[in-house]
Amino acid sequence: MTDAVIARLLNDYQRDFPLEPRPYARIGAELGISEDAVLKALRQCRDDGTVSRVGAVVRPNAVGVSTLAAMAVPGVRLHEVAAIVSARPEVNHNYEREHELNLWFVATAPDAAQLAACLAAIERDSGLTVVRLPLEADYHIDLGFALQ
Repeated sequence: MTDAVIARLLNDYQRDFPLEPRPYARIGAELGISEDAVLKALRQCRDDGTVSRVGAVVRPNAVGVSTLAAMAVPGVRLHEVAAIVSARPEVNHNYEREHELNLWFVATAPDAAQLAACLAAIERDSGLTVVRLPLEADYHIDLGFALQ
């Protein structure tokens, strides 16, 4: 698969993802490749760290429960702890901030008990405290970024 096709795959489908029974077949047809090639390319991009996840972004607490969370992570452990956080299926992204609370992430779960279990597991596995930052006001942030 060419770099140009992968670039289009990652760039063109950040928004308006096809909502149909076989979306990857449609994407493949639009890109001139097979459904299997699309899935293989996305798996490879995930495995090599080009993308962290492929999935919907849903308004907070519209389906299940979610929270913004933050941690104060010693700089020498930032990558290690970020990997612990990212390994949780409930976490859809995390990022570093210039603040005492320097690792921030969003966690989503079907219910409050599973969300609490996720955050407790992160605390257990990292040995650090997770600060829960519950939603007070809802803002839409467009998470699509032009890659060209």
